[in-house]
Amino acid sequence: MIRRFYKEVTLAQVAGGYQVMLDARGVKTVGGAPQVLPTLALAQALAAEWRGQGETIDPASLPLRDMADYAIDVVSHDPEGAAEGLLGYAETDTLCYRADPDEPLHARQQAVWEPLLAAFEAAHGIALVRVSGVLHRPQPPEALAVLRARLLGLDPFVLAGVEAMTRLAASLVTGLAALDAAQEGEPLALWQAACLEEEWQADLWGRDWEAEERREKREADFLRACAFARLARG
Repeated sequence: MIRRFYKEVTLAQVAGGYQVMLDARGVKTVGGAPQVLPTLALAQALAAEWRGQGETIDPASLPLRDMADYAIDVVSHDPEGAAEGLLGYAETDTLCYRADPDEPLHARQQAVWEPLLAAFEAAHGIALVRVSGVLHRPQPPEALAVLRARLLGLDPFVLAGVEAMTRLAASLVTGLAALDAAQEGEPLALWQAACLEEEWQADLWGRDWEAEERREKREADFLRACAFARLARG
């Protein structure tokens, strides 16, 4: 932690968007670039993080700032690399890999995952392969091409948020579906669906408080990344 070095937090409209100002000095990224944010709503959220600091600054309490830095310093310089990394999750998407049909877990996966996956396919005009067991089966190239185009059409800030959600859920379907969610509680429901197997195992073998604590943190990170992406999209 470092001692708070500013008194006033304001916003300035600059070329390309908005910038948080600390005592009239614009915030910069870790890489030294001006931290220009694409929407006023996202800028207001980052300003709230800075206003919420006490006498000392806790870097861990500035997660949106960190995500903005990543979007500017990393994703904006190589959006194709970010997209390709996410397509790897589409190839092994959690929602596509089911237990063997004769296992009780399979019925639960069908009931929870199939409606979500079918809705995602309909929204994107694609068909994805379902797999029973652990053996990998490739997804259709035409489906991956559609998803690649969707990802490359996203603003770097939105793409950074989708990347964080996808990695946490091990599911590109979940990340993109959360971005597009129309209902307020839908991102949380999508996250809980992605954790179906963890919940199944916990119900079967008992719950471990450390594992529960880790999942709660991942849930908070997922919802924060979703909020970041949606604020950046406007």
